[in-house]
Amino acid sequence: MEDPTRDPASSFSAGVRRSSGGFRGDEPQLGSRLKRAMRRARVDEAERAEVIATLRGAEMARLEMLRDALEPLLAEAPPEIDLFDVAIMPGEHPRLFIDMIGFVDIAPDRRAYRFVQDTRHGRIALAESESIDAMIDAIADYMAHRLLEREKALAAEVRFDHGAGARRAAWRARLADERRVGAAAAGQSAAAAGEAAFSRAVLAILSFLIEVLGAAAFFMLLAIGGWGAWKAFVAWGAAS
Repeated sequence: MEDPTRDPASSFSAGVRRSSGGFRGDEPQLGSRLKRAMRRARVDEAERAEVIATLRGAEMARLEMLRDALEPLLAEAPPEIDLFDVAIMPGEHPRLFIDMIGFVDIAPDRRAYRFVQDTRHGRIALAESESIDAMIDAIADYMAHRLLEREKALAAEVRFDHGAGARRAAWRARLADERRVGAAAAGQSAAAAGEAAFSRAVLAILSFLIEVLGAAAFFMLLAIGGWGAWKAFVAWGAAS
């Protein structure tokens, strides 16, 4: 039997609290589940980072072992040739560079060394082995081929220089011949021009003399004619 002294409002509030108590009680449970998931994710990430760091450290150690084993081979290279610069490049995938285009890294199986070269047609694998000795042999062959390519390039440059020198000498000789021919032609032209000028001067002098002599002869004939006419006139006057 309901207590008549109980406040209806308080009874309603208690009922509301009881009816919603299950929802509020689930909030800590959901929050704890998310926190547990976050902790598990952090632990997994830390373990993954630790594994990656461990693997990376192992790769670095193996590459350092290979580099130390390569020192006698590198000591045999000619000291005046700076073609090979062996160094380890750290990173997500560490690499041991032999030169600018060849390097050694660890194969995806994490067990074998892999010797790779960059070419114009892409990246090619030259050798892959778990043995350091096998990798040293492969690197020695690679260094020998690189030295041979360098010698061929130098010989080609020398042949090119000789050929260019011969071509330059031939071009200079041809230019000198053309200049000599041009100078001779210019001399002949000058001589011909001088002869033509002398001929024109002689013709001009002759023309002038002819004109002067012709004028003198004309005036002489005119004078003779006048003198004859005067004598005839005088004779006619004396007769009349």
